[in-house]
Amino acid sequence: MMSRQTHLYTEMITAAAIVHGDRGRLLMYDPVEHPVALQIGGSDPALVGQATRIGVEFGYDEVNLNVGCPSDRVQSGAFGAVLMETPALVRDCVGAMLDAAGGAKVSVKCRIGVDEQEPHEVLPAFLEVVSSSGVRDFTIHARKAWLKGLSPKENRDIPPLDYPLVMQMKRDFPHLSIGINGGIESLAQAHDFLDAGLDGVMIGRAAYHNPAEILMGADAVIFDARPPIDDRHATVFAMQSYIEAEVRAGTKLSAITRHMLGLFNGLPGARAWRRHLSENAHRPDAGFGIVAEALSFVSSGETRQSA
Repeated sequence: MMSRQTHLYTEMITAAAIVHGDRGRLLMYDPVEHPVALQIGGSDPALVGQATRIGVEFGYDEVNLNVGCPSDRVQSGAFGAVLMETPALVRDCVGAMLDAAGGAKVSVKCRIGVDEQEPHEVLPAFLEVVSSSGVRDFTIHARKAWLKGLSPKENRDIPPLDYPLVMQMKRDFPHLSIGINGGIESLAQAHDFLDAGLDGVMIGRAAYHNPAEILMGADAVIFDARPPIDDRHATVFAMQSYIEAEVRAGTKLSAITRHMLGLFNGLPGARAWRRHLSENAHRPDAGFGIVAEALSFVSSGETRQSA
């Protein structure tokens, strides 16, 4: 609703769940979300290949292999960041994905290393081996993942960022498309990375917790394009038909509004907006009226700062 140019990535879904699970529930999305990428996790080339084919059949513009998630559950399944230790297996997985993609984009998201690995040695070797599959698109989270000793949450903050290393990888592999991820909190910061030669910037938590500041300005600041909506109140009303259709289909209002809680961060009434939705959106009869009530607590005279 706020950016037509920004690429949206799903949460990571395991290849096994896509192949064997409820595909309609796992893979459904709204056409307005394009361009949208399906992010999968797995280490079985045949399975990730099947999951890629299914994702392409569902109309995803891109399928991304996650080699960065550090959770214990992911490690036990032999996918996520632990795959940084086995680049040849990642190469085989990506090769199977490319074979199944039918021309759709395939990409990889990785870390700079794990545990005791030396990133300046491991990362270039990883890119060399994996790109030999034919994949050209990488997004690098500029932190190590410590699989032993840190929780997934701690792995998002504690390991130090090494942006210069990611920049060096672009210089060393100019034929690859390399994006950067990790700790990026503003469009100005993203713009600086692009100006410095990187091909993309992935923003996670900042876009989630303060979507208006990141997404509402992205089309103008990054893509030199007119944004579809440049007012937060208008964004809420643009969501009305979607919310009403989903509620009629049996979706709980809270499943939608919990992702909208940060929309008014920084404006008067933001706390009341969050509180009203949190306290009422779970009610069995909750519909868009609850959202409209929450909106009444927020000043309509916003002044948004663009980066």
